[in-house]
Amino acid sequence: MKYFIYILIPLILSACGRQPESEKYVIGTGAETGVYYPVGIAIRDILKTENPDMPPLEVLSSEGSVDNIRNVLSGELTFGLAQADNVYQAAVGLGAWFGPPREELYAVFSLHHEILTLMAGTDSGIHTLEDLRGKRVDLGVPGSGHRENAIVLLREAGLQPHGDLDARSLEIQDVPDAIQKGEIDAFFYGAGHPNQAIELACRGSRTLRFIPLTGFEDILEDAPYFSMTRVPTSLYPEAEQGEVPSIGMLTVMITHRDVPEQAVYQLVKTVFENLDTLRTRHPALRNLTPEELIQGLQAPLHPGAARYYREAGLLPPENTAGTL
Repeated sequence: MKYFIYILIPLILSACGRQPESEKYVIGTGAETGVYYPVGIAIRDILKTENPDMPPLEVLSSEGSVDNIRNVLSGELTFGLAQADNVYQAAVGLGAWFGPPREELYAVFSLHHEILTLMAGTDSGIHTLEDLRGKRVDLGVPGSGHRENAIVLLREAGLQPHGDLDARSLEIQDVPDAIQKGEIDAFFYGAGHPNQAIELACRGSRTLRFIPLTGFEDILEDAPYFSMTRVPTSLYPEAEQGEVPSIGMLTVMITHRDVPEQAVYQLVKTVFENLDTLRTRHPALRNLTPEELIQGLQAPLHPGAARYYREAGLLPPENTAGTL
């Protein structure tokens, strides 16, 4: 996917208070049927309505977390939404970013919790992760955070993604049709709930069930960004209901350290001062609080964000940067 190169916003505003129309921010989100994309749209609309002096925010659909981090680091995106685990890995030099820490990656704020969700047809014989052996399973496209999560969990369960199962790499918008037609037996998706793609997957003659993801205590102990949670199955009445434990992580807004302090400060100030509006824009955002939005960032806090949080009393005056 091609991205527009972002233009850094000058720290000194023009006399009329507006930036030239050619300047804009660009935020990488995710699939249009996911949660990242409508969240990006909501932030764009709030900025446009409440702070018209800011350059416009262009919202781009992308492959997801890994894709967004790479393009923020390269300068092709001003901002991006990413899973906290992927942010942590990039910040310290692990996983897809194995090597030196990517110290240029900064956090802005966190958002909703995402849950790694595994769904299967009730006629597939799949009840546990181990039952995926020999099955046709969509892991997600390369560049998506949930694909990385799925591979980690499969290997921890003793399954090789490209040997023990028939691994697929579908765009999430193609998954509902594929599972209803019986072209795949199961799929992974990292999502805030309710989620449009999952809702669509559940609508059809084939009944689906949520598969528990348990037995990963070692991963949880070593990974500060993961936590145990439960899939809210009641949000999907067409699916088989039940208690479904899983693993979750926060969504983090990220940026590059070279994005000017004033630019990030204006964005954060506008979003936080209109948090009531943001909560109404998607059910996954409904419980956000100012205090929670500065937790679990997994990367250093951008100075522009820290400046607003100090002014708002969310950080002590002496705290000049975030921590991992």
